[in-house]
Amino acid sequence: MCEVAMEEQGSEITDMERCSSREEYGVMVESARRRLNPPLSVVWTTMLYCAEFITACILCKSYHKSNDVIWMSFTITFMLVPAVLIQLTLTFIHRDVGRDRPLVLLLHLLQLGPVIRCFEALVVYFKAGHNEEPYVTLSRKTNLQKGREIELEIGQTERTLATHRNAFKRTAVIQAFLGSTPQLTLQLYATIQEKYILSDRLALMIITFISITYGALVCSVLAIQITYDSIKVQLRPAAYLCMVVWRALEITTRVTTLVLFSTALTHWVILVGGCNLLFFFFLPWVEFWLRKGSLAEGVEKNFSKLGTTIVLCMFTLLYACINVFCWSAVELDLADQELIDRKQSWRRLALYYSGRFLENFVLITLWYFFKSDFYEYVCAPLVVVQLLIGYSLAVLFMLLFYQFCHPCRSLFKYNVHDCLHCVCCRRRRAASRRGSVPPSYSTAATMLKEELLDPQNCLPPDGAGPLGERESLA
Repeated sequence: MCEVAMEEQGSEITDMERCSSREEYGVMVESARRRLNPPLSVVWTTMLYCAEFITACILCKSYHKSNDVIWMSFTITFMLVPAVLIQLTLTFIHRDVGRDRPLVLLLHLLQLGPVIRCFEALVVYFKAGHNEEPYVTLSRKTNLQKGREIELEIGQTERTLATHRNAFKRTAVIQAFLGSTPQLTLQLYATIQEKYILSDRLALMIITFISITYGALVCSVLAIQITYDSIKVQLRPAAYLCMVVWRALEITTRVTTLVLFSTALTHWVILVGGCNLLFFFFLPWVEFWLRKGSLAEGVEKNFSKLGTTIVLCMFTLLYACINVFCWSAVELDLADQELIDRKQSWRRLALYYSGRFLENFVLITLWYFFKSDFYEYVCAPLVVVQLLIGYSLAVLFMLLFYQFCHPCRSLFKYNVHDCLHCVCCRRRRAASRRGSVPPSYSTAATMLKEELLDPQNCLPPDGAGPLGERESLA
């Protein structure tokens, strides 16, 4: 999974042929081509989609034989809804509605869109290099490690593969949070209620967990690429390992907490889930209304205001579903053309994880007091402690990622250490004021100020951003 994600963040454009350097805005500029990377993320996403779809069909057959109509109905729903949305997403991104491609559209109707798209991407990759093609546009990225601005010559093959990768990143997120997450929650609940584990159900739970973890990983990488669009983002294996552990622990504890709570107070879990979903769905719209903004015009030129509103509602629904189970890593700005707020909000991050930890604590405590006799031979206090420690470890790995492993941490105005140090400084200043002692400034704050004022760490001005056409990740 880490290799696939590393291919995604390093796959923007291809092959070192010639280099030229010149001084511009105080940094070195390189004109370069990079090697074409194989579309591993496309293949991996297609494999997850097919594996989950086929396993869900087999499980539905087992439910049909045992006359479990309720489990079968929900399993089919969580299998087909994300599949249909994925077909619409792929068709929308590749703009196939107005093109004469009846076979592709037929396969999309048969829910086989990802398969044909994966085949197309592989064909494009293996045909690359046979004929030399001129570049069609230029793109510039700033390399933070070398302090240089790299100019990339982008060919038609590279643009086509970039389109496929972008499309499958979005399908991975849709599959993870509109299909795999409710599917995993349902099957875990069914396992506890029926008090035995089916082999087909266990296989589906494993696949959905892998899909959710990968989707959350893609969310984190996409958030970094969107926020720092003009920077050449390079994530190290340690960063991926930290993100995988962070996301896996966060999702595992969240899903387990919701399922345990639903076994004790079945009807109340609908209220909890509904309130979470509605809150995160309407939050961007309330902020949009308070800012008195206008709808983003860059979603699609051919869309009317109604069509734009529908697309934004679907986008907001996906955003809400992600935040119900884990941190989405981005904030929506419906008035912006790219729909994403590029600012790193530590306050929003702290509020989310504090609120989610408190909610998980309340839910697991209620389960402890209202649990059924099924947990008679289970050490309930140990389960509560394990879930709370698991979520705390997820927060810890998240803090470690932002403090030590984030590829653009040198651009943060404030980091995790600075936020914690600020809290300590406030306490010291309050104590010094009570003792009539003049406040002292910390060495860390002075070093941070000197680092921000260092011209070597400064980026080009806003007007000196990428001049070529860049790939849109919104």
